[in-house]
Amino acid sequence: MERHMAQTLFEIDGRIPDALRVAFGLCEARPAPAPGQHDEVANFAAVLLAPRDDEPMDCDEPVAPGALRMVFDSCCITDHGEDAHFGSADAGVVGVADGVGGYRESIVDASAFARGLMNSAYADVVTAAAPGTHVCPRTLLERAHQATAAAGTPAASTAAIVSLAGRTLRWAYVGDSGFAVFRDGRVLRRSRAQQHYFNCPYQLNAGRDSAMVADDAEVGEVPAKEGDVVVVGTDGLFDNVTDDELERIVRMGTALGFSPLNMAEVVAGFAFEAARCSNRDTPYSVLGRSEAGQGFFTGGKPDDITVVVVYIIPSYH
Repeated sequence: MERHMAQTLFEIDGRIPDALRVAFGLCEARPAPAPGQHDEVANFAAVLLAPRDDEPMDCDEPVAPGALRMVFDSCCITDHGEDAHFGSADAGVVGVADGVGGYRESIVDASAFARGLMNSAYADVVTAAAPGTHVCPRTLLERAHQATAAAGTPAASTAAIVSLAGRTLRWAYVGDSGFAVFRDGRVLRRSRAQQHYFNCPYQLNAGRDSAMVADDAEVGEVPAKEGDVVVVGTDGLFDNVTDDELERIVRMGTALGFSPLNMAEVVAGFAFEAARCSNRDTPYSVLGRSEAGQGFFTGGKPDDITVVVVYIIPSYH
């Protein structure tokens, strides 16, 4: 496993553009380029990652007619191996889950409930009686929770599911697994972590009645548009990467013609490096300092990182 992960990280490292490293000052960057080359890379980064104006976006703007579909790919970087995910392009749905690590202290497989949720959700989608039926994320999450709990699966998990229903993006999530929808390189919609207190997210487990999911889950929808990018991830992503950083990575990846796999690898690789930079602020450190009883600290949170990147494209592509 360690050798496999080392190879995976090496390959991802090679795909993170120097422009990104220079722009964000990643502390695990490669050897510095020559002075002239550094200027060239820095200038390139400035063009690709330039801040957008702050004019508000209207998510209710008219959307051109025509069917849409999603294409997606994923990247997972393992720390404890407690994340899980699934996806079906035919059904237009993806999801992620993150097993609650505290169960490790009780010598329980902390990944079990996360895997159960995602396996159940995928099985539900692929065995649906009517192929092409639009998926309701909340219903899918409820059914997956019910099946996983009924199986007596141990531990607990957060989860997020996003679907494309016609020309509408829908979502349901519990805890600090989440998503962000990007349009023209800017965040259009973004999940907000559900937490009881710092580093203690809402979670699903076998002790909860599945009907409770409807009450706990944050649900919503937004009209989709060709060219939208959706990033779905566990807290290993969102604890370590800010919205502004994600916006700039998405703009860069779009400008360079990244595939969903390329984009997922770069986002996950950036989160991995940011988690291990002790001298930079992250969403995790900013939130931690705002909580009573938490001392001053900077840096990220090393964790499993799962990233699913979805591109919304015309159905005829």
